[in-house]
Amino acid sequence: MTHTIPTPTKTPTSTSSLAVEARTAKPRASRGRWRERAADPLFNVVAIGMLLVAIIAILYPLYFIIIASVSEPSEILNGNVWLWPRGFTLEGYARIFSDATIVRAFGNSVLYTVVGTVISVAAILCAAYALSRKDLFGRTFFMLLFIVTMFIDGGLIARYLVVRDLGMLDTIWAIVLPGAIGVWNLIIARAFFENNVPAELREAAQLDGANDFRFFLQIVLPLSKPLIFLMVMIHLVANWNAFFDALIYLNNESMYPLQLVLRNVLIQSEVSSAGGTGALDSYAAAQRLGELIKYGMIVVSTIPLLIVLPFMQKHFTKGALLGAVKS
Repeated sequence: MTHTIPTPTKTPTSTSSLAVEARTAKPRASRGRWRERAADPLFNVVAIGMLLVAIIAILYPLYFIIIASVSEPSEILNGNVWLWPRGFTLEGYARIFSDATIVRAFGNSVLYTVVGTVISVAAILCAAYALSRKDLFGRTFFMLLFIVTMFIDGGLIARYLVVRDLGMLDTIWAIVLPGAIGVWNLIIARAFFENNVPAELREAAQLDGANDFRFFLQIVLPLSKPLIFLMVMIHLVANWNAFFDALIYLNNESMYPLQLVLRNVLIQSEVSSAGGTGALDSYAAAQRLGELIKYGMIVVSTIPLLIVLPFMQKHFTKGALLGAVKS
């Protein structure tokens, strides 16, 4: 009796299905790889395009102010000035730097900015380091007092009465002291000290004979350069652009900062353009000079910050990141 071994037969259906799957998988894989290759360049193009639009939207107004300050006001009113200056003139700048009031106001702004920044940064660093020390008795209570001032304010009248009763009206202290400590900046500095100055470092310094003052001045501050640059940058901008406190607390025009003088120039320019009287030629000349002075003063008040801030940008970014984590 013979036995026959059945031979396996190939299933045409399985072979055909594998071929179909292979043919369909290849286009799918190629499409997936194409999408992966195109995703990053497409994202880069879109991101760079949006950034360029944002940069143009930010820089063009400043550029327009610069070219308008050296152009004839009639060309500006006619819409001929948008990319290059027309009717080049430096009469506005000559008038600005020949005016003793504007030069004095520029010096006042520099003084208020330097003194106010030094006081604010020193006060915030000292207070933040003290509040970051866990061995400070009542530090939660003191921190709560600071935070309450962010939500509850006595108002303008109360602040004015306090400044007046302290005898600070018409003095530099009325400008630099009332807003010397910003609570939000204090919170950032406190978080920075808590996260970047370990207690073990203070214990090691104490073993070497350093007291708290020496540890703060010789160890903590050198380690806090990013934070210091961040605080300096914030208060430089705030103090340079401030004019409201001077408007409220200063009656002596010789103490006005540049921003307040610029505000008065803009208001006088609008009032004179609203209703001018007298000879037409003299009125037109006054209007022309007022426009040149207006644009020129905006440039003069902006240039110092544009010169200083780029040198502090990297420290600003690093300090903002280091103080961003708050416990």
